[in-house]
Amino acid sequence: MASLIASQFPHISWWCPQLPPSPKAAAALILKGTANWPAERMAVIGSSLGGFYATWLAARRGCKAVLLNPAIDPARDLAKYIGEQSAWHDPAERFYFAPEFVDELRALEVGALSHPQRIWALIAKGDEVLDWREMTARYPDSHQVVMEGGDHAISDFDDHLPQLLNFLDLQPAP
Repeated sequence: MASLIASQFPHISWWCPQLPPSPKAAAALILKGTANWPAERMAVIGSSLGGFYATWLAARRGCKAVLLNPAIDPARDLAKYIGEQSAWHDPAERFYFAPEFVDELRALEVGALSHPQRIWALIAKGDEVLDWREMTARYPDSHQVVMEGGDHAISDFDDHLPQLLNFLDLQPAP
């Protein structure tokens, strides 16, 4: 996504920070980094736990959000992973998931979305980590692309870029 934005949409500001393990610290970083962004022109993209954070930010700011196999109840799902963990995208990278992070995740939960039409969710029925039925049920009034098969990493992500870009109303720079 970063290289696509840089090459075809150089007029778009791209920010993709490494989020800390603490949900409270991650939320603070996200809020600080987007504080001056105009909500009507910004969008957030998040995968898995990032989809949970993207939902939270979209609800808070009223911006568009693209969710890729979003985590629905990470407080429940991650409670069993307290302790040292390896990162999903880089197993060599280690971090500590503290018990208080479960409550921090609960504090970020949002209820019904006031603007579900501003959400576009790409959901794989073959996700080996998260239940696609929970994902579709969480966003019933939002734009959804539910794929047969697929995986948590959305290995065929590039195939869905035209729909994603269309949802975001992104036009390549002239």
